[in-house]
Amino acid sequence: QLQLVESGGGLVQPGGSLRLSCAASGFTLDNYAIGWFRQAPGKEREGVSCRSSTGNKTSYAASVKGRFTISTDNAKNTVYLQMNSLKPEDTGIYYCATSCVILVTTKWGQGTQVTVSS
Repeated sequence: QLQLVESGGGLVQPGGSLRLSCAASGFTLDNYAIGWFRQAPGKEREGVSCRSSTGNKTSYAASVKGRFTISTDNAKNTVYLQMNSLKPEDTGIYYCATSCVILVTTKWGQGTQVTVSS
């Protein structure tokens, strides 16, 4: 059964860093584009970063470009999102998914909470 499990969220002060993990089971990540999304309270889910199925192309939302980095460990079948210079507006639930756009067929993890606050 295809499953994604996120971890690594938490409470961090502005300017701090977190690394989120998205561990896949039941399938090989290399066969899919993988996206990171986030949803803040009262707001729609938005795309944060994307990795192509081949892993050689990445993209970022303008709001996180230069601060966030998406990467893959094929041996662990895990995708990471390194988040630096965090801001309060980065607060939200972060999800990984089996696509870079929201489709009816997209598989989602359960999400991990990120809170940036002093």
